[in-house]
Amino acid sequence: MNNLNKILQSAKSGVAIYDTSDWGKILVSDRDRLRFLHNQSTADFEKRQSGEGCDTVFVTSTARTIDLATGLILDDEVLLITSPNRRKYLFDWLDKYIFFADRVKLKDVTDTLASFTLMGAESASILAQLGCPDLNELPLHSHQVHHVNGIEIRIAIGTELGLPGYRLICDRSSAPALKEAIANLGAVTVDENAWECLRIQQGRPKPDAELTEDYNPLEVGLWDTISFTKGCYIGQETIARLNTYKGVKQYLWGIKLAGSVAVGTAITVDDEKVGVLTSCSETDAGIMGLGYVRSKAGGVGLKVMVGDVEGEIIDLPFVRHEYPV
Repeated sequence: MNNLNKILQSAKSGVAIYDTSDWGKILVSDRDRLRFLHNQSTADFEKRQSGEGCDTVFVTSTARTIDLATGLILDDEVLLITSPNRRKYLFDWLDKYIFFADRVKLKDVTDTLASFTLMGAESASILAQLGCPDLNELPLHSHQVHHVNGIEIRIAIGTELGLPGYRLICDRSSAPALKEAIANLGAVTVDENAWECLRIQQGRPKPDAELTEDYNPLEVGLWDTISFTKGCYIGQETIARLNTYKGVKQYLWGIKLAGSVAVGTAITVDDEKVGVLTSCSETDAGIMGLGYVRSKAGGVGLKVMVGDVEGEIIDLPFVRHEYPV
């Protein structure tokens, strides 16, 4: 098994750690913080309590995707975790919508806080060896503060990839010691190449690839981030109409490929274009891609051509493609 395959297998069936310190971290504070985020994104924030969290999507007024983010509800603040390349854009976007009467403050704390993703079937065992209690009974995105070797760590349930595991957040000054302690217990380090492979295998969309102003959250498959009952928010009217009239015309799928293909290559069935490839990488399961395919063309099991390379549509663990019941 080569090194890449070893890392990928560890991230699934063993334990691995990935440094997400460059992912954006924005503190949203003051009295109206929950109402503000409630009105600016797809998730229901107003019902959230301290210690809870959720994924949410920020969209344009026409429901085109800006970023998939995670909000962790603290006692007096919300820690918003964004994609690395959306940090400044999203900060400025949110700041633009704070009006005179709003009691909301924003603070970019990316350079203050470090974060890691601990993933894999054995990740809970690592936390246990560090003296942390069993957190597996808590709901997804729940989070608690614990102390490990004198380091204060906020531990949140779940990973950005939908794999078993946790997000670990600590002060930047404590990050090297925390990472060393975890590595000493057997966690394999995930590099950027391995992360991209895992992202594609799981189907985690990213900005400038699957998350662009060409697509809305329903096409991406981010149904679980959307409240269909909370009322008005930016982009809500378009999303509600698509849901009501079942108007989603394309979906994000995985594609198992017979060879490497350039991003942007057309996906065809019987010489008719039905979609476009958005990501591609060689993985331990062969060459995998992500792409949008017209819903009328079909789904899992559909044989396609991506350029002159044969492919087959496969399901993705991270997203789903059905209307909520």
